[in-house]
Amino acid sequence: MRRVAVTGMGVVSPIGNTAESFAESVMAGRSGVGPITLFDASHLPTRIAAEVKWEGPMPRDRKIAFALEAARQAASGPAPKGEGGLSLGIGLELFSLEDMVAFRRPGAGLPASSRERLTFIQTPSDLAVHLLCKRFGLRRPPLTHVSACAAGTDAIGTAFRMVASGAWDWALAGGTDSMINPLGVGGFCKISATSTSNEAPQAASRPFDRDRDGFVLGEGSGMLLLESLEEARKRGAAIRAEIVGYGNSFDAFGISEPHPEGRGALQAMQRALEDARVSPDQVDCVNAHGTSTPKNDPMETAAIKRLLGGRAKEVAVCATKSMIGHLISAAGAVEAVAAIACLESGWVHPTINLDNPDPACDLDYVPQKAVQRKTRYILSNSFGFGGQNASILLKSYDAQG
Repeated sequence: MRRVAVTGMGVVSPIGNTAESFAESVMAGRSGVGPITLFDASHLPTRIAAEVKWEGPMPRDRKIAFALEAARQAASGPAPKGEGGLSLGIGLELFSLEDMVAFRRPGAGLPASSRERLTFIQTPSDLAVHLLCKRFGLRRPPLTHVSACAAGTDAIGTAFRMVASGAWDWALAGGTDSMINPLGVGGFCKISATSTSNEAPQAASRPFDRDRDGFVLGEGSGMLLLESLEEARKRGAAIRAEIVGYGNSFDAFGISEPHPEGRGALQAMQRALEDARVSPDQVDCVNAHGTSTPKNDPMETAAIKRLLGGRAKEVAVCATKSMIGHLISAAGAVEAVAAIACLESGWVHPTINLDNPDPACDLDYVPQKAVQRKTRYILSNSFGFGGQNASILLKSYDAQG
């Protein structure tokens, strides 16, 4: 099996639309949450979200625009040799009546150069995959992941295996999503999943805090360029990190709640470490799923404690969602970029809004401010609705190793 390097990164997020600006914001602990502006949410219990600040005209399908931009950034350098593949985590197609009418217009949802006339019925749900493969010349059969909140991490993990095995020469991998619309926000309100702290939006996402009341919905995309470490070295590519392990699991428990003992979460983390042949004693940091929901946070804490044993309270645990909200299918991909920023900088980004720790959440969550800490291995977790769990293990790059 080949070692796999990350040689490109792209991000569109509520706190920065490049990997560099995102990393700067996440280390500074900036929140991207505010009142919803994309539609009139005045009739909903939740009226806040973490929206992307987009300059210029926005195509109708935001998640496709986000994916194309993040992929452009990730692939902006010299292309690797050989044939590449796409592994993409993507969410539900949520159309409004306005969308259906708009799709009667020529080229709706497509680049301006397109001359195709699409109707709602004729629009494929894999349009993002088609456009990404076409634009970047990806001729290997693409892989599409719809594993809810774990989709972005599953996409990266699967691409890692394809490149490691030699099935693909290189890959674009990540996730994209945008559910900040009446159906998306309304649906999560229906199951009381989202925060209703409308008066203090920037303090609403508060993973592991006693006063958390649900997650904040976000949007965006994260994309990584993966290739074999050997080929990356040969062509002099800038190597950002290595992916060394991937694990996934399924709870078979509940549709919208995790197994209370974190059975699936623990299995995903264990399998990522086993895949990498790395022991729990070598883990320096965990980028937590950390949703700010009443059930996820203590579950994840318990799973981390079972994984790390007596070292659990010595290991930094950070929650990117405290700043960007929950990007659903894009969450794991954007959070992988945050984890790589920690590896590269020697700092662990903070979990903001952690003012009153929950007694059931008693680990080192790096509250409020980033801490300087050399990290070699970071686990990045994504645990999705329906019990779909995924973890990847990232390693700092050592040119001598």
